[in-house]
Amino acid sequence: MNKKTLFFVLMAVFILVFAVLAIDYRLNIVYYTIENEHSEEQNRIVLITDLHSCSYGGEDMSELLDAVRAQNPDAVLLGGDIFDSRRMPETNSKTVLKALGKEFDCYYISGNHEVRHEKLEYYKDLVRSYGITVLEGECISDFLPGIDLYGFDDITAYSNPIEQFTHLSELVYEHRESENFALLLTHNPAYFDTYSTMGYDLILCGHVHGGQWRIPGIINGIYAPSQGIFPKYAGGYYKENETEMIISRGLAKESSLIPRIFNRPELVVIDIT
Repeated sequence: MNKKTLFFVLMAVFILVFAVLAIDYRLNIVYYTIENEHSEEQNRIVLITDLHSCSYGGEDMSELLDAVRAQNPDAVLLGGDIFDSRRMPETNSKTVLKALGKEFDCYYISGNHEVRHEKLEYYKDLVRSYGITVLEGECISDFLPGIDLYGFDDITAYSNPIEQFTHLSELVYEHRESENFALLLTHNPAYFDTYSTMGYDLILCGHVHGGQWRIPGIINGIYAPSQGIFPKYAGGYYKENETEMIISRGLAKESSLIPRIFNRPELVVIDIT
């Protein structure tokens, strides 16, 4: 084998190895532990975001559902874009919601994909039909021992987002007498600077798909909607003004026109201790 042929063989091997490592769509289960100073109870929450009706384990969605079951969660939170407004049929999402609604205490907020095309109310009614609670700007007191849950529609559903931010701030203030842990489920992390001034202890969200392309340890994300190039909030753990935030990298894969690079789909598990 001459040097030129060897070079091309080595390049082909390098590209193949890079592709296998970089474009890895195996489900990644990520764990976080958060302290709750208001309760001695330990609670486990599974966060599912940005499914976009993608496939996990065939028609029965067994890969995703079995992964959730294995965590034995006290509650499952659905953080928006469970459905896809552009390319994907609803079948996989319906299968997941039907199973989760039967087996777990589940809470849902809309994402921007559910808001599009004036289908928001349709999706909410569909989610409710599976026995899942839909959050539309309210507080569920003691949804788990010592924890209050807040949630609202994706910000694109509101003609005046400032009014919604004010409402959320007032809602937290009304419930602070309980001294419970305040947990906010929201879709878009871009407004963390605002949310972190409202008194929440923990915020859970998705939307940004982990910045789509990553270089682990160097660049956390290349691009995110609402934030643009090199987003401040792409995925993982953040803290500001004593408020912690966890961003799921989401579960979207075949629904995306651009492949995920070094950015495996994510199921997030949070232990609040």
